[in-house]
Amino acid sequence: MVTHVSAEAHGDERGALLSFIEAQRGAVRRSVLGLTEEQAASRPSAGELSLSGLLKHVAETELSWLRMAQQRPNERGRTRETWGDGFRLVGEESIAGVLDFWEGVAKETEEFLRSVPSLDDTFPLPEAPWFPKEGRVSMRWMALHLVEEIARHAGHADIVRESLDGKTAFELVDLERGRSV
Repeated sequence: MVTHVSAEAHGDERGALLSFIEAQRGAVRRSVLGLTEEQAASRPSAGELSLSGLLKHVAETELSWLRMAQQRPNERGRTRETWGDGFRLVGEESIAGVLDFWEGVAKETEEFLRSVPSLDDTFPLPEAPWFPKEGRVSMRWMALHLVEEIARHAGHADIVRESLDGKTAFELVDLERGRSV
């Protein structure tokens, strides 16, 4: 699993924000370590969430916020009809494929946040009942929101993984580093 944020960048604000985003991504990615596609797709807790579905959801959510900030169309945008497919792997999708997709999104997010002239720059929010009319948010807000969004789902992933085999993302760090857990 890849970490995109360079160690020397942690001292500046952008580097710090990107480091926090990456730390939360890592927790979600670790949740599927050592599992089969079937295990990762299972829903062992009281809810409807699966680990592979959470993985896909957070990757697509990050892309969605990135595209909003770039003011570009989202090539993976969801409709009411396809919303549920954002929480499960469909067709030929696999954990490896979602991880590769997310790696590309993560790289693009870092490049974008490092390239904007100021984290104070803003972009418009889409029309939705949960956003203020003609609302705008800053790049800094978006980065902080990605930390919040991914962390929320990293917690969900911990619960689902713990329901599967008693392991949490924190415990899976050793497995990620090639040591048995």
